[in-house]
Amino acid sequence: MQRTVTQKDKGIDCMNYLRAGVRIPVQLPVEVRWKNRAGRAYQAQGKTACISVNGMFMLLPVRLRPETPVSISVSLPVEFTRIPLQLLCEGRVVGQPAGVTGVGAIIDDYQVRPV
Repeated sequence: MQRTVTQKDKGIDCMNYLRAGVRIPVQLPVEVRWKNRAGRAYQAQGKTACISVNGMFMLLPVRLRPETPVSISVSLPVEFTRIPLQLLCEGRVVGQPAGVTGVGAIIDDYQVRPV
């Protein structure tokens, strides 16, 4: 069943789209890596705004084209994990809402690794 889910975290609309699952508003440190069409590597750091089972919205100081493949690293809080862990994701950009410095991405694959 799909439904419209809107989560707001400190005034950021966590992308009001049709969703199959719920997005959890959470701000965690994130690093995103990608390559441009010529193959030059880039990276940017920011914070997550919302995370779900198959995607996330991140507050980043860059604009990326839809379908850009991205590698995402999220630092998970020790208060919840008990040991330092990183969520490592491979995904692709699905969009950037107008007027917001953020990137929505679908997660195609992920791993959780100790830091």
